[in-house]
Amino acid sequence: MSSNPAAALSAELLARVRESVQSVIRGKNEVVQLALVALFARGHLLIEDVPGVGKTTLAHSLARSFDCTFQRIQFTSDMLPSDVIGISIYNQQTEAFEFRPGPVFANIVLADEINRTTPKTQSALLEAMNEFQVTVDNHTYPLPQPFMVVATQNPVEHHGTYPLPESQLDRFLMRLRIGYPPAESEKEILKSSALEDPLSKISPSMTAAEVMEVQQTVRQVTVDDALIHYLLAIVEKTRHHSDLTLGVSPRGSMMLYRAAQGLALVEGRNYCIPDDIKRLVLPVFAHRTVVSSSYTPTLKRSNQAETILQEIVESVPVPL
Repeated sequence: MSSNPAAALSAELLARVRESVQSVIRGKNEVVQLALVALFARGHLLIEDVPGVGKTTLAHSLARSFDCTFQRIQFTSDMLPSDVIGISIYNQQTEAFEFRPGPVFANIVLADEINRTTPKTQSALLEAMNEFQVTVDNHTYPLPQPFMVVATQNPVEHHGTYPLPESQLDRFLMRLRIGYPPAESEKEILKSSALEDPLSKISPSMTAAEVMEVQQTVRQVTVDDALIHYLLAIVEKTRHHSDLTLGVSPRGSMMLYRAAQGLALVEGRNYCIPDDIKRLVLPVFAHRTVVSSSYTPTLKRSNQAETILQEIVESVPVPL
């Protein structure tokens, strides 16, 4: 554990939030931990999995754990960008146009089933996610801080989905999969949900100001030069791998760096270790790479990039 007072305070706050979310998302401690890493590393989270495994519940429980504003957007094929960012309406009394903010103006925005809407509407989130602002009719409006988009999507193999373009995927710090719960955890879910809504038991554990304080502490986590070289060696291999037509971008390198700092803090350290990098390569890089069409193993399309990345990680020497 770190002796840094700021890191110690952050670890105490994080423990409260983690326990709160884990009381609802049972048997998935690693998923909960990485979701918190995404928030405190100032990133956005994409949760991809089959229907019914708790994607939306995870987003709701995360939002309820903080005393901040929350908006949920249910994406459908007929949505327009103005349904997300807002619209200017003419006010007859003032004889001027007034901007009515859309649901994106919140601290935590749940973009539910984001890949069920058209690319035109998906792109409405690009500026918000990258620059934390929205531009409408030549006016720029800052978004509240902290700001995080938690998006859920069904796997690309499912019907009625529009694959997210690479530019959109690159805005997400991580892509996580929840998966089915262990049998014992599913038993607990059934028993607890029969009595009351598990989300109703969650109360805020942190304020928006405390979230920003933790985010600032994450920036101070030390990353040794040897770890930076290790990270970049993995990135370089993705750019020259024969089975990948698109490697990891410089933004991807930066995202892994920030995520490693966030994971170190969540683990109670003010310095990174090689395991932080190895643990995060798949959730941070898998959605940023494009697999070659000639790569056709007996794997689902959504798992191919992860298999290649795991091989790359195992081939790069770990710094001692």
